[in-house]
Amino acid sequence: MTGIGVEVGAQAARTRALAVLRVRSRALAVALLPAAVAVVLLAGGSTGHLVGRGWDLARWIMTVFAVLVLLAAAGIGLVVARARPAVSPTVPIAEESAPDLYRLVRDLADRLDVPAPSAIALTPDCDSWLEDRTHASHDPSPPDGHDRDEMTGLGRPPRRVAATVLVIGSPFLWWMRVGELRAVLAPVVAGTGPSAHPDIAAARRFVRGLDAAVAVASTPGRALPLRAVCAALGWVARLLLRGCREHATLMERGVASAAAERAQAVDYGLRIVAQEQVGLAYAGWDRLLTRVALPAWRMGRWPSRLDAGVVAALTELSRRDRLAEGFTSRLGERPACDLLEEPGLVDEAASLLAARLFHGGPAEPGPDWAPVDWQEYPDEVVDRKWRADAARLHRVLDALGVRRVTDRTASHPGGPTLARVLDHLTAPDRAGAADLPKPLPQPYAAMAADADEDALEGGTERSMALACGLTAELAREEAAAPAVRSTAAAGAAQGPDAAFWDGDALPLFPLQPPRTPRELLADHVTAMVCCAAMDTAGAAPGLDWLDGPSLLIDGIRTTDLTPKVLSLIEDGDPVPLRTWLVECGIRPEKPVRLV
Repeated sequence: MTGIGVEVGAQAARTRALAVLRVRSRALAVALLPAAVAVVLLAGGSTGHLVGRGWDLARWIMTVFAVLVLLAAAGIGLVVARARPAVSPTVPIAEESAPDLYRLVRDLADRLDVPAPSAIALTPDCDSWLEDRTHASHDPSPPDGHDRDEMTGLGRPPRRVAATVLVIGSPFLWWMRVGELRAVLAPVVAGTGPSAHPDIAAARRFVRGLDAAVAVASTPGRALPLRAVCAALGWVARLLLRGCREHATLMERGVASAAAERAQAVDYGLRIVAQEQVGLAYAGWDRLLTRVALPAWRMGRWPSRLDAGVVAALTELSRRDRLAEGFTSRLGERPACDLLEEPGLVDEAASLLAARLFHGGPAEPGPDWAPVDWQEYPDEVVDRKWRADAARLHRVLDALGVRRVTDRTASHPGGPTLARVLDHLTAPDRAGAADLPKPLPQPYAAMAADADEDALEGGTERSMALACGLTAELAREEAAAPAVRSTAAAGAAQGPDAAFWDGDALPLFPLQPPRTPRELLADHVTAMVCCAAMDTAGAAPGLDWLDGPSLLIDGIRTTDLTPKVLSLIEDGDPVPLRTWLVECGIRPEKPVRLV
């Protein structure tokens, strides 16, 4: 560690903090200026120097104006001081539930010669940072004076939220080894040193207060007189934020620079290796959420062991990708999750929080929001998802007036079959048919008229019509279903750190944009093919850690189905898919079981 580098970074941060505080001082001076002028005028009148009707009128005007400005300044200052700053949604970890983790952090702080964070929390993301929670509104104590358990099984948190909270990405605890976690946390913990400086702390409080005041002023649903007051408050707060934005940014850079310089004394060589694991963990976490967790969330189920799933996903990646070879050899070392007393409960709480943040699910499990283990995922999520999509596909075909293909040898003639889908999507010139089905009924006609042409580009007329119908049907189902968002908002006061953030804004970080009509159609046709494979060829639903739901035929994962489905949808060519069905022994004319 170079002491000069640490001192330079800290000094730069303090200089910028003073610049931020000067903005505050200038704002106070501007607010006091009319009062000072009024005092001068009043003093001049009392001493006989500023006399006359003109000076008397000036004294009255300036006195009234000064009082109004002081009242406005006092109100704005009160809002800035008392407004609740934004706080990251986290899972709090009490010391009794993770004594080894607290011991590791305190030992790290001693080696860095900085104050230790007073509390630790987890976030379902691949990042770590320090968070200041000294504001009075961050006291989660209930009004009756009794302590409250933030999360069952994780211990009882302290009476007041700790001043500096170390927030750790939960995937790090499961994928990283203890030494790697210590190396990654060193620069973060080192940031408590410059952050403890009074000027830097005061500047951060001022900036956070302005940001919270802007949020207060932007709250909708206020009465007309309050809207005018909030507009003035928001204008002043934004003006001050613009004045100190550059200084605050450079201040944070100085703090980070000083922390990085100081952290070089601790496990510097190991940190280089650990940073590779950070990137790998981020890739695995993103893939797990978008490919595996999101389908389950859409089905009203939430995987309760997401962090453990990261290890399985990255282990699978190391098996497939030679660039990741050697990473699994680390798995013989002690994982960082061993620093927790009950890692299963922590993983479950972090998984539920991830579902809230990325999907907007409720705060607590319920009949329509149940946890699912990885062993149950194929049957509880994959099979149900495919059959639900297939049932929706056939409902839309019924609404479009598409005739059912009858198999007289089947136990239920006229049931839903894959052949019905294939015949409908086959282009007329390829099938020898003449016309399209009858015009789309409402509400599908309106949806087709409003559909984005770019989203439908590349498909046949039949596939476009079916895609628009599926989009309308899915929108109607979501509107008719119980409002998950309302449930989430109603239960917002029951989750971890729930007193600090607004449940009405969920999801905070949507994983993917809404699916286009063509993507919806491809998903539904694929689901129908998988249902036919399961019911007529003995296939089984499976879970691929990197690709999500997968079809297993004779125990082997199917990887070549998507191009054949796209050929049917985009070109109206059923030959590749029909050939594949014959090779796999799948009978499209047989009815399938739907939900």
